[in-house]
Order: sequence, then C-alpha cells, then structure tokens
Amino acid sequence: MLGRFRRPTVSAGQPASPGPPHDEAGHALRAPSKLHAFNRYEIKYLVDAATAGELRAEIEKLLDRDRHSGDNGYGIWSVYYDTRHLRFYWEKIEGLKFRRKLRIRHYGDRFQVTGGTPVFVEIKQRVNRVTQKRRVRLPYRDAIALCDGRAMVAHEPSERAFLEEVLDLVCRLDLRATAMTGYQRHAYVGRGADVGLRVTFDHRVRGRDRDFHLGADAENRFIIPPGKVIMEVKANERVPYWLTDLTAKRNLQVVRVSKYCQSVEAYGLAPRSLFHIPGHDLDLDCPAPGRAPAMTIAKEA
Repeated sequence: MLGRFRRPTVSAGQPASPGPPHDEAGHALRAPSKLHAFNRYEIKYLVDAATAGELRAEIEKLLDRDRHSGDNGYGIWSVYYDTRHLRFYWEKIEGLKFRRKLRIRHYGDRFQVTGGTPVFVEIKQRVNRVTQKRRVRLPYRDAIALCDGRAMVAHEPSERAFLEEVLDLVCRLDLRATAMTGYQRHAYVGRGADVGLRVTFDHRVRGRDRDFHLGADAENRFIIPPGKVIMEVKANERVPYWLTDLTAKRNLQVVRVSKYCQSVEAYGLAPRSLFHIPGHDLDLDCPAPGRAPAMTIAKEA
C-alpha cells in the first residue's frame, strides 16, 4: 500500500467501518502455517521508467536474467480473494505482524488461458518482516473449483494439507474474488555469492474489480501511474552491498506498496492513496493476434 492509512474511525450514528470483524476464528486463521514455507525479505521501490532502465542496465552486468524473462519480460495476472469487509486489505493497511493473502496467479499471455492452463493457487503471508509464499500448481478449472466452488480437487498426496488450508480459509472467511492485477515483469536472479537474490521490475501495473476470469477481454485501469515502475529486491538472508549502493546512489526510497491494495483503492472499495491517477485513465491490454480492441485507449497521464 502506498501511503499510510488507518482504518477510518466511526462516529455516533455512522455505519460500521468496512474493516475486518475481529472474530475468534479470524484471529486463529492469521496464525502462520509452516507447511511448504520458504522465507525471504522483500524491499520495494517506486521508480521512474527511465531510472528503471538505468538500473536494469547496471544489474544485468551482475545478475542473470530469469529464464522466462527474455527481452520483453513476461506477464503476471493474479486474482485476489478477500472477505466482504476486506479483511486481508485492512490487515495489510494496519500492518499486522501476521497476515495472509489468497490468490490465483497466471504467468504469460492471459488471452491464451483455458480450463486446462496451468496456474498457481498461492497463499502469501507475512510473519513479522519475513514473507512466506506457498503454492500448488493446478489446471485453471481446478483452481476455480477450489477457490470459487469450494470443493476439493484432484491432487497429489503431498498437496492435500495445503489444499485443505485453502478450503479452510475460503469457507471459514467466506472469501470471494475481489480484485485482479496484471503487469509486465523483468526479473533477474543472483549467481555465485548472490544465489538466492532476485530483483524484479514491474511496469504497466493494472487492475480491475470485476470480470475475474483470467482470459476475459475486459477493461483494466492503471493502479500505478504508467510512468512508474515497481522495483522489488527479494533476498533469503542479505542484500549485497553493491545493490544497496546502487539504490543509494539514486536516492531511492523504500515504499510500502501492495498491488492488491492499489487495485482495491482504484475502484473505490477503500480510501485512495496519494499515488493513484485519475479514474478516467483506463488501459486496454494489447490484444492477441487477430483480436480487435474493445474500446479506444484513454489518454494516459
């Protein structure tokens, strides 16, 4: 989340806040699970596109491109699940030490998504300052059956505990698809002494609050100004000195930014941060070959 918001207070006569109800079951579900967990530290920066290009040129001298990156990077699309009262959103805003997010994530061209396309069902959680991500790969139709249909799907024995945890979250908290995000990513991975280091650049960060099928030819909105890029440093233990020097040289400031929160705010589901662009700045993805645009792209800020 960009900026620091607290859940709004309620005066006498006003309706209750949209923040999460603090019921006992919800608190229990915040407890971190150790199932298939891996830990890492994540540091985010918001940089101009030109600065991002300079940083990528420097980083390419010391890190390898992710094997999926290529010259143009790769697309990432995620559907996030939350409660009616946006419990996961508010947990992020309030900076709870233990918090979770459930999402379905696809890598690549979303216009090619079918029921059999492999996607990931992921639980991403924060434990103090450490991020843990656990996931299972499923055909898209099974991911939908699990998260929307709330039904167990075919799986390997080793995956059952995680799938049961997903069902527990979905059923107990009555989760439903709430927001979608998409962006183009360039990724770099460490080698030698920097094994475990990962640096990513996400640009054209968009989102929407409906039409949650990954392959839908739907309108999206920029949720981060299109001239800005989210640079993220992910490390298992430490960030190398050369990289901290690189960011310090350009006076980069660490930011708290959540693409999910930005998407929630962009559509008026919660208060906006200072970094949102006007609501009329819409974006239509570049269509697949042979696919005509559904509307004219609005002028970008």
